[in-house]
Amino acid sequence: MSELRIEPDQLRDNAPREAAVVAHGQRSLLATGLALLGTCVALFLTWKTVSSLLVIFAGVLFAALLDAAARATAPVVRLNRIWRLTVVLLLLTAAVGLALVWGAGKLPEQTRILLKVMDTQLDVLQQHLLTYGVDLLGPEWGRDFAQWLVSDQGRFFSHAQRVLGGASSFLAGALVILFLGILFAFDPTSHRESIVLLAKPSCRARTREVMDQMGSVLRLWFVGQLIRVVLMTLCVWAALYLIGLPGPFVLGLQAGFSNFVPYLGPILAAIPIALVAMPLGASLLIWAVAVYTIIQSIEGYVVGPLIQRQAVEIPPAWTLVAIVLLGAMFGVMGIALAMPLVAVGRVAIIRFYVEDYLGDAPRRMVDQRNLEVTHDQA
Repeated sequence: MSELRIEPDQLRDNAPREAAVVAHGQRSLLATGLALLGTCVALFLTWKTVSSLLVIFAGVLFAALLDAAARATAPVVRLNRIWRLTVVLLLLTAAVGLALVWGAGKLPEQTRILLKVMDTQLDVLQQHLLTYGVDLLGPEWGRDFAQWLVSDQGRFFSHAQRVLGGASSFLAGALVILFLGILFAFDPTSHRESIVLLAKPSCRARTREVMDQMGSVLRLWFVGQLIRVVLMTLCVWAALYLIGLPGPFVLGLQAGFSNFVPYLGPILAAIPIALVAMPLGASLLIWAVAVYTIIQSIEGYVVGPLIQRQAVEIPPAWTLVAIVLLGAMFGVMGIALAMPLVAVGRVAIIRFYVEDYLGDAPRRMVDQRNLEVTHDQA
């Protein structure tokens, strides 16, 4: 057998090539490690600042509402976009001011009466359950507010401090959302382009297109939710007023705003209505619950899907999963913003991952399934 000989010149030629391959592998490994480290740091910072990020997203959502209102007034108000936004802000300020003036004299009294009625009914329910050995509300001393205030001043001041801190945090968050929404709405292009610049030059047009679609989804979702809230509030208010339930406007208002939390919100909104109707007799209780159930069913199964079908196309189970997970992780803010977060997340996943990375389009998949069904029927 002949032996394989490697000349010295070949060794000298291959050595730089092998060194270059090794150096390239080391650089690739270093780049991968740095990318993983950067991803971990970004995820950690996101987790630590998630409450602030949710406030920023709420500001974006408010900007989407202002932009939708400015677009809707374009056929009526023949002005440029900046002036239309100014008119919209003035109208919203006037409407909120009138609502506060009107509600300051009626809502606190109605709310106080309803809370007193519900507290009494909870006591009655507690007594009934105690006969079966079920302690729903805990020890009785916990519901004696006078004893709670007098017996432990330290507890009172700690709770007062917590309430004041929560109120100040809520006010600060509301102001941040308000001003962020105004700034985003008055100059959306520059804010969008500052994010588009982070993408590669070849991907910037696609990123801009997807971000515009996200903005459209947010506008449609928010406007649809406002329409649902107004319709639900008016219908429940009128129905409870006609059957003679006390505080119908407050009950209708909480029933309307419950639509911001799909599936769970309407169920929870029925509890105050039932508690208020319980002391008025079984017939009125049945009427109140039946009327609310009918209105909520029509809104949830007919009106809601017709309004939101162009904004959010997510299976109900995934929507409920998102609400539960975001609520468990981020509290009330996560529950309130679960639906718009899922809506924009769905757009990003479909456009960037399914269409661009996987090279597949849901529309083509739907068309293919329709063709297969038609072929099978034929």
